[in-house]
Amino acid sequence: MMNHNSSTQQISLEDYGIKNAKMHYQLSPEDLHRITIEKGQGVETFSGALAVNTGEFTGRSPKDRFIVKDTITEDKIWWGDINIPFAPEDFDKLYDKVVAYLSEKEVFVRDCYACADKNYKTNIRVINEYPWSNMFAYNMFLRPTLEELEGFEAEWTVINAPGFMANPKVDKTRQHNFAILNFTKKIALVGGTGYTGEIKKGIFSALNFILPVEKNTLPMHCSANVGKEGDTAIFFGLSGTGKTTLSTDPNRSLIGDDEHGWTNENSVFNFEGGCYAKVISLSKEKEQEIYDAIKKGAILENVILDDNGVVDFDDTTITQNTRVSYPIHHIENIMVPSVGENPKNIFFLTADAFGVIPPISKLTPSQAAYHFISGYTAKVAGTEAGVKEPQPSFSACFGAPFMPLHPAKYAEMLSKKMIEAGVNVWLINTGWTGGPYGVGKRMELKYTRAMINAVLNGDLGLYNYDDYHIHSVFGVAQPRTCPGVPTSVLSPRQTWNDDKAYYTMAFKLTNAFRENFKKFEAHCTEEIRRGGPQRYAF
Repeated sequence: MMNHNSSTQQISLEDYGIKNAKMHYQLSPEDLHRITIEKGQGVETFSGALAVNTGEFTGRSPKDRFIVKDTITEDKIWWGDINIPFAPEDFDKLYDKVVAYLSEKEVFVRDCYACADKNYKTNIRVINEYPWSNMFAYNMFLRPTLEELEGFEAEWTVINAPGFMANPKVDKTRQHNFAILNFTKKIALVGGTGYTGEIKKGIFSALNFILPVEKNTLPMHCSANVGKEGDTAIFFGLSGTGKTTLSTDPNRSLIGDDEHGWTNENSVFNFEGGCYAKVISLSKEKEQEIYDAIKKGAILENVILDDNGVVDFDDTTITQNTRVSYPIHHIENIMVPSVGENPKNIFFLTADAFGVIPPISKLTPSQAAYHFISGYTAKVAGTEAGVKEPQPSFSACFGAPFMPLHPAKYAEMLSKKMIEAGVNVWLINTGWTGGPYGVGKRMELKYTRAMINAVLNGDLGLYNYDDYHIHSVFGVAQPRTCPGVPTSVLSPRQTWNDDKAYYTMAFKLTNAFRENFKKFEAHCTEEIRRGGPQRYAF
């Protein structure tokens, strides 16, 4: 049986091995919102947004992500702890179990696509067990027109069954949840977890292989926006560093908040049709655009509500990783289509919990490649079980869990494109100032915005000794002044008021950089190796 909306497209789930299912095809977000509430799987908040609980998993599970090792992938994937191999025959057996599980059930099917640049468009079919997971797919992927739906042929398929629990001993998974990519069959198979991020990151991971290998295009875990003069800015950063917040700017048009490609034709395009923002400590005063986007059509995950449906954004009872998903048109100032020209400035965002990296510094091409491969940020107490004090955290290319190739491949592509485009690269510390976590305080958002605006307005100028200071430990160029920012804030050493303690901590961090980079050295040029901190404590 098929219940569909907005298309005459006829599809059969039997082609996937899903038999006698009650299929809802291409339902509107309003219908999916209503069905979710009717099934008791979510509630409507005061703002009209849908609030759901993703269950046992409130974040991705990187150790349960696998790639099928076959003739397409065996010689190209950087196999290891991040890209874990899965046997083709084990995939087939598990796939058969999942589609048997979905048979006879009510399922929700959506045709959509990724990549806003029409030359890179990738058609996707998403098959969901839950209505709100299908609504997430509506929000996060690009939405085809009625004309595009006629004769739609899916290139990739996402099959998402949160209620299916694998048997690790039999199914060769690590535990009952899994997210598996099969490049030969072009399937992303997700089960045992309700966390919706696994759906979009499955396709992101697939594109991170396809674009560089087949289309000579650099995939990037970044946000991007465009100024009134057409100047594109890119923001790389791991979760919690400010990637979504800093790119969502009322004075610049948003291209996208998380996943982009940089093409040979000198364009930057969004993979997605929506945003997936962290909402921990969200406030209208600090992040008005994101706050206002949380309305009918948005999905809040794992937040706490009061009896009137009002969200307490500071409540981390369920998780620190509270999220909202919304279609990109919930933001007023967006690029349509989500494509920009070659970037003029690239920002690497890090939340340095040690409080020693300058709040803003300019990088040379070799430093940019080194920091891109390193992908540094820090974990602080409370974000993960067992974390009691700041810990350095490195994620290559600012997105290692989603990068199937060796990080040096992406770094080489980025370096080449940076040089060709004449782009400036800046390291921005959105983390701690005046001491490490527990002693200092988080860098004020208004100062970080002022630094980024100064770069985008051309106020910081070219490097010269009068205007910049070379950091004695990290070797990066710190601006001596910046409009809208107290000069004392620009020097992390001055904010500490204790030189010995500052340098002890700085050297501790450089040693962590050095230790982390050992695994990449053999694949990197001497120029890239020289981009790291040149002074170390022993």
